[in-house]
Amino acid sequence: MSASDLCAIADCRIVRFMFHDRVAFGGTLISVAILYLWIASVPLRDGERWAWWAFTVSGVLGFGSFLLYLGYGYFDSWHGTATLLLLPVFVAGLARTRPLASQPSMPWMRSAEFRAASAMSRAGRFGLLATGIGLSLAGSVIMFLGATEVFVAEDLGFMGLTRDALGAVNPRLIPLIAHDRAGFGGGLATTGVLLTGCVWHARPMRSFHEAVLAAGTAGFGCAIGTHFVEGYRNPVHLAPVFAGAALFLVSIALLIASARQRQAS
Repeated sequence: MSASDLCAIADCRIVRFMFHDRVAFGGTLISVAILYLWIASVPLRDGERWAWWAFTVSGVLGFGSFLLYLGYGYFDSWHGTATLLLLPVFVAGLARTRPLASQPSMPWMRSAEFRAASAMSRAGRFGLLATGIGLSLAGSVIMFLGATEVFVAEDLGFMGLTRDALGAVNPRLIPLIAHDRAGFGGGLATTGVLLTGCVWHARPMRSFHEAVLAAGTAGFGCAIGTHFVEGYRNPVHLAPVFAGAALFLVSIALLIASARQRQAS
């Protein structure tokens, strides 16, 4: 079945739904890449042990989420090939940097410096920590959903089709959509784990704020933007992502403003 054939069904809403999932997934990958670049170039280069563990834990989660295909029954050969090519490079990087990550450090949010920081700075950190935890939980739920039910009521309402009707279009369609959804959940959970680790451990610095701002802009921007491009504007469906984006923007704005106040004083 071609994309044109699928687009001829239900006013092309099936294709638009799949497009929205894939763009959102792409946004999480960009976010992960930005955070990885910052972790590798700053804390890991300085030998901070937490940075190596951030790579390890997020890598296990991210690469491991590929195995969710066992639940929905669709093996994506392109996705599998990319994973197979990236995995040994990632593992080699972990092995090479493990001896370098020898500097233990107290998480910044448990340090005396954090307790002495301004209320604005502490509020920003707590807000970003909540954002990271929320993304981790949301991604975990979406991964589970992708491997089991696949759809929520708002999804079927947007497409104007029941689950049985989608299965009748092509029996491989639901497993394909499940693959996209589970992949997005894995990317979202990985982003959340990375953000949580960075916010908990990293010292205040301009590059950290810039990396978090760029990662959040890519992730939330793709997730929100694709819904409006594709016409999936259900307020119930969009409420969590808008709440997360608002919390993120307020939190990072507080951190940046507090940093500028310190520089000016």
